[in-house]
Amino acid sequence: MASQTGGYYLPAPSHWPIVGSVALLLMALGGTFMINGVGGGWLLWVGLAILTVMLFGWFGTVIRESEGGKHNKQVDLSFRWAMSWFIFSEVMFFAAFFGALFYMRVLSVPWLGSGDTLEQLWSGFNATWPTAGPGLEADGYKFTPMGAWGIPAINTLLLLTSGATVTWAHWGLKKGNRSQLVLGLFLTVALGLAFLSLQVYEYMHAYSELGLTLGAGAYGATFFMLTGFHGFHVTVGTLMLIVILGRSIKGHFTAEHHFGFEGVAWYWHFVDVVWLGLFIFVYWLV
Repeated sequence: MASQTGGYYLPAPSHWPIVGSVALLLMALGGTFMINGVGGGWLLWVGLAILTVMLFGWFGTVIRESEGGKHNKQVDLSFRWAMSWFIFSEVMFFAAFFGALFYMRVLSVPWLGSGDTLEQLWSGFNATWPTAGPGLEADGYKFTPMGAWGIPAINTLLLLTSGATVTWAHWGLKKGNRSQLVLGLFLTVALGLAFLSLQVYEYMHAYSELGLTLGAGAYGATFFMLTGFHGFHVTVGTLMLIVILGRSIKGHFTAEHHFGFEGVAWYWHFVDVVWLGLFIFVYWLV
């Protein structure tokens, strides 16, 4: 097609950005009202519903453009750069939280447990990790840290396996084996859902039996911040994989033109790598 050989495709003006902005405004207002105890729950749900409609509509438009042959090599390259920078921003996002964990474990906790700081401010504070932190421990707050060789180890195996299945699906796509593509994606989605189910159980176990909550000071805050945001990313990645699975079943993507698949695969491998860091520094090296 002509669009595949030259010229950069410029889409027509779209109403979807305005729809999305309205949805986010309603969600922000609803959330603010709820936090301040003046209702607003219905407003939050209306905003979420409009956002969902916007996502289906906008993504559907882009999909139709791609399947219609309007995305040439130049457009494909721009998509690759955009996804690369997006994943880089996510790397920096998690680096900030890993940095906070490093600062607390290696610098601030030992400092609070030594010299004049210990004697004048936090006498009796045990400066070892994991800790709730000075003040909370002094008040008798007790919790049990999450062990590595239970659900976290199983989840590590699940995510590593899912990285292999999505790669296997990619191989199927590149050699024109549609059944391998669909099966590989289905297995990857199933593994992602299994991971999320086990993480929900892990959180319930932490709150009900270990005393490990968001109120558990320094350790509790970093544990739930890192694992919670990672769980959110797994949720987003699983939804993306479900969309790609549906498109693959409908016959979308070819061996030569399939960045929609590749972008999701990149994101999923990023999620895998982040989890390995979490398993080592949050669970294992406690």
